[in-house]
Amino acid sequence: MAAKRIVAQALLILMPALLRLSLAAVYKVGDSAGWTTIGNIDYKQWAATKTFQVGDVILFEYNAQLHNVMRVTHSMYRACNTSSPLATYTTGNDSIKITTKGHHFFFCGVPGHCQAGQKVDINVLRLPETAPASAPSGSTLSPPPVPSVSVPVSSPSNALTLKASKGNFAKLGLAITVLQFLYQVSH
Repeated sequence: MAAKRIVAQALLILMPALLRLSLAAVYKVGDSAGWTTIGNIDYKQWAATKTFQVGDVILFEYNAQLHNVMRVTHSMYRACNTSSPLATYTTGNDSIKITTKGHHFFFCGVPGHCQAGQKVDINVLRLPETAPASAPSGSTLSPPPVPSVSVPVSSPSNALTLKASKGNFAKLGLAITVLQFLYQVSH
């Protein structure tokens, strides 16, 4: 009996972590064009078509000899001010995990690139709360209304489900090993 309780508790503890792994998405900034000044990419429009969530990964792919990525404050973003970024990325293949809700501002710090539009505002919205609708005052025979729930969904072309990374396989493997052990102990 105690062993079954331990297994149930372990499952309750591990399930949120496993769900987070399966729900995270990787967004490549600029899609196939990547992070560039070539082709007049509208990064504001690109971001507006996405539904970002905490846990998602923002991937900047670019030629590291020509570009970089700076994470900045809102006022720095508006002014294209490169003087003191919060972080600077220079690999040409930068993955940035979003850990908080709200706006995350990025631009290229190469002179003139931000002014030319190489900047993006990643906005992680709070999930909308839906309040139950009230029934009209004269209708006592109709069933109570069912609140609608909207869940933002990204299409496969806009986001790739986080699938194959060594870290995720290691976590998943560890979770499975622990569950197998707990199952064997309980039976």
